[in-house]
Amino acid sequence: MTHLRIALWGALPYLSLAVLVAGTAWRYRYDRFGFTTRSSQLHESRLLSIGGPLFHYALFLVIGGHVMGLLVPEALTRRLRISEEQYHAVALAMGGTAGIAAVTGLALLLYRRLRVPAVRRATSRSDRATYPLLVLVLLAGLTATASSVTDPYDYRLGVAVWFRSLFTLDPDVTAMAHAPLVYQCHALLALALFALWPFSRLVHAFAPPLAYAARPYVVYRSRGRAPSGHVRG
Repeated sequence: MTHLRIALWGALPYLSLAVLVAGTAWRYRYDRFGFTTRSSQLHESRLLSIGGPLFHYALFLVIGGHVMGLLVPEALTRRLRISEEQYHAVALAMGGTAGIAAVTGLALLLYRRLRVPAVRRATSRSDRATYPLLVLVLLAGLTATASSVTDPYDYRLGVAVWFRSLFTLDPDVTAMAHAPLVYQCHALLALALFALWPFSRLVHAFAPPLAYAARPYVVYRSRGRAPSGHVRG
């Protein structure tokens, strides 16, 4: 059992990170034009205009919540005079709302992908594996958030300690091994998602159109009327 714990919580995170980095570099080198979402707006725009923003904005909030919960130690919030009750109440309200919104947005996007034949045909095999995994990651996160209402487990003294220890290259395997099963499932599903990330359309997250705001203006000129006596060919 000890060897399994070391493999899961000591070695697997670095393996997943290595696949993420190497896979992204390989994808950029050999499939640079595939570093996009392969927009399907021409096939259907109504559901996309609702589900797309809802999913992406909610996902930003979910990521922000994870950053705050995993990287900010409990000692810091105490120094800021934020009680544990206040912290967990805010985390439950904001995390739960963002998680539900993200799941709702993703459900609309998946419904659209299944409902519109042209969009369904454009779905790659890797995306078909990634979407269910993404759903499971979000649902496991929502379950963990909901369980905090009745479960006294403090993830900032367990999961967060393990997560921060990964950056020091000295994983605290015990901290994660003693976490509730739902937190372990959420972490394992997330590691699997990161490993599949470079080979799916999720890779477009690493290629935001930052240069778009600074690009030169596009000047459009009217063709107007042809000069007198001139016949257009």
